[in-house]
Amino acid sequence: MKVAFATQDLKRVDAHFGWAKNIAIYEVGPESHHFVEAIEFDGDLKEDGNEDKLAPKIEAIKDCAILYVAAIGGSGAARVVANNIHPMKVNQPEEIEDLIEKLATVLRGTPPPWLRKVMSKGQERTFDFDE
Repeated sequence: MKVAFATQDLKRVDAHFGWAKNIAIYEVGPESHHFVEAIEFDGDLKEDGNEDKLAPKIEAIKDCAILYVAAIGGSGAARVVANNIHPMKVNQPEEIEDLIEKLATVLRGTPPPWLRKVMSKGQERTFDFDE
Protein backbone atom coordinates (compact mmCIF):
# COMPACT_ATOMS: atom_id res chain seq x y z
CA MET A 1 0.00 0.00 0.00
CA LYS A 2 1.15 3.54 -0.65
CA VAL A 3 1.80 5.73 2.36
CA ALA A 4 2.41 9.51 2.26
CA PHE A 5 4.46 11.56 4.74
CA ALA A 6 4.20 15.36 5.16
CA THR A 7 7.79 16.51 5.55
CA GLN A 8 10.01 19.54 5.25
CA ASP A 9 13.32 17.64 5.05
CA LEU A 10 12.30 14.29 3.44
CA LYS A 11 13.61 12.48 6.53
CA ARG A 12 11.04 13.18 9.24
CA VAL A 13 7.30 13.73 9.54
CA ASP A 14 7.63 17.30 10.76
CA ALA A 15 5.08 19.30 8.78
CA HIS A 16 1.50 20.49 8.91
CA PHE A 17 -0.24 19.04 5.85
CA GLY A 18 -1.19 22.42 4.39
CA TRP A 19 2.26 23.89 5.06
CA ALA A 20 4.33 20.88 3.98
CA LYS A 21 7.05 21.70 1.50
CA ASN A 22 7.27 18.03 0.48
CA ILE A 23 5.21 14.87 0.47
CA ALA A 24 7.27 11.67 0.46
CA ILE A 25 5.48 8.57 -0.82
CA TYR A 26 6.54 5.02 -0.03
CA GLU A 27 5.16 1.61 -0.93
CA VAL A 28 4.92 -0.25 2.40
CA GLY A 29 4.22 -3.92 2.99
CA PRO A 30 4.73 -6.32 5.90
CA GLU A 31 8.09 -7.56 4.65
CA SER A 32 9.53 -4.66 2.66
CA HIS A 33 9.16 -1.05 1.65
CA HIS A 34 10.59 1.24 -0.98
CA PHE A 35 10.61 4.93 -1.78
CA VAL A 36 8.25 5.82 -4.64
CA GLU A 37 8.59 9.59 -5.06
CA ALA A 38 8.91 12.97 -3.39
CA ILE A 39 6.63 15.77 -4.50
CA GLU A 40 7.75 19.33 -3.78
CA PHE A 41 5.30 22.19 -3.33
CA ASP A 42 6.02 25.90 -3.51
CA GLY A 43 4.13 29.15 -3.12
CA ASP A 44 2.70 30.64 0.08
CA LEU A 45 2.05 27.38 1.91
CA LYS A 46 1.50 29.02 5.31
CA GLU A 47 -1.44 31.15 4.25
CA ASP A 48 -4.31 30.01 6.43
CA GLY A 49 -7.67 29.82 4.72
CA ASN A 50 -6.08 29.28 1.32
CA GLU A 51 -7.88 26.09 0.32
CA ASP A 52 -6.32 26.21 -3.17
CA LYS A 53 -3.01 25.00 -1.72
CA LEU A 54 -4.67 21.72 -0.63
CA ALA A 55 -5.91 20.63 -4.08
CA PRO A 56 -2.48 19.74 -5.54
CA LYS A 57 -1.58 17.89 -2.35
CA ILE A 58 -4.80 15.88 -2.35
CA GLU A 59 -4.21 15.06 -6.02
CA ALA A 60 -0.62 13.96 -5.28
CA ILE A 61 -1.68 11.50 -2.55
CA LYS A 62 -5.01 10.29 -3.99
CA ASP A 63 -3.77 6.72 -4.40
CA CYS A 64 -2.22 6.57 -0.91
CA ALA A 65 -3.95 4.69 1.89
CA ILE A 66 -2.39 6.53 4.85
CA LEU A 67 -1.06 10.08 5.34
CA TYR A 68 1.28 10.83 8.25
CA VAL A 69 1.32 14.49 9.36
CA ALA A 70 2.53 16.60 12.28
CA ALA A 71 -0.80 18.47 12.11
CA ILE A 72 -3.75 18.90 9.80
CA GLY A 73 -6.59 21.40 9.78
CA GLY A 74 -10.25 20.43 9.81
CA SER A 75 -10.81 21.23 6.14
CA GLY A 76 -7.67 19.34 5.09
CA ALA A 77 -8.62 16.34 7.23
CA ALA A 78 -12.13 16.28 5.76
CA ARG A 79 -10.76 16.35 2.21
CA VAL A 80 -8.19 13.64 2.97
CA VAL A 81 -10.83 11.37 4.53
CA ALA A 82 -13.24 12.07 1.65
CA ASN A 83 -10.56 10.59 -0.63
CA ASN A 84 -10.41 7.43 1.50
CA ILE A 85 -7.02 8.32 2.93
CA HIS A 86 -6.51 7.71 6.65
CA PRO A 87 -4.68 10.65 8.32
CA MET A 88 -2.24 9.74 11.12
CA LYS A 89 -0.96 12.53 13.38
CA VAL A 90 2.45 12.22 15.05
CA ASN A 91 2.89 14.07 18.36
CA GLN A 92 6.47 15.11 17.67
CA PRO A 93 8.75 14.92 14.63
CA GLU A 94 9.52 11.27 13.87
CA GLU A 95 11.85 9.66 11.36
CA ILE A 96 9.98 8.35 8.32
CA GLU A 97 11.99 5.10 8.46
CA ASP A 98 10.92 4.55 12.10
CA LEU A 99 7.26 5.09 11.22
CA ILE A 100 7.53 2.68 8.29
CA GLU A 101 9.07 0.01 10.53
CA LYS A 102 6.30 0.46 13.14
CA LEU A 103 3.66 0.15 10.40
CA ALA A 104 5.35 -2.94 8.91
CA THR A 105 5.43 -4.57 12.36
CA VAL A 106 1.66 -4.05 12.71
CA LEU A 107 1.12 -5.38 9.17
CA ARG A 108 3.07 -8.56 10.03
CA GLY A 109 0.77 -9.16 13.01
CA THR A 110 -2.98 -8.77 13.16
CA PRO A 111 -3.79 -5.26 11.92
CA PRO A 112 -6.72 -3.49 13.62
CA PRO A 113 -9.98 -3.29 11.61
CA TRP A 114 -9.37 0.31 10.45
CA LEU A 115 -6.01 -0.71 9.00
CA ARG A 116 -7.41 -3.81 7.28
CA LYS A 117 -9.96 -1.52 5.62
CA VAL A 118 -7.25 0.95 4.60
CA MET A 119 -5.14 -1.89 3.17
CA SER A 120 -7.95 -2.80 0.78
CA LYS A 121 -7.97 0.67 -0.83
CA GLY A 122 -8.11 0.36 -4.59
CA GLN A 123 -9.05 -3.32 -4.52
CA GLU A 124 -12.41 -4.54 -5.71
CA ARG A 125 -14.67 -5.57 -2.85
CA THR A 126 -16.18 -9.00 -3.21
CA PHE A 127 -18.73 -10.76 -1.08
CA ASP A 128 -19.14 -14.51 -1.13
CA PHE A 129 -22.37 -15.21 0.70
CA ASP A 130 -22.07 -18.96 0.16
CA GLU A 131 -19.14 -19.25 2.59
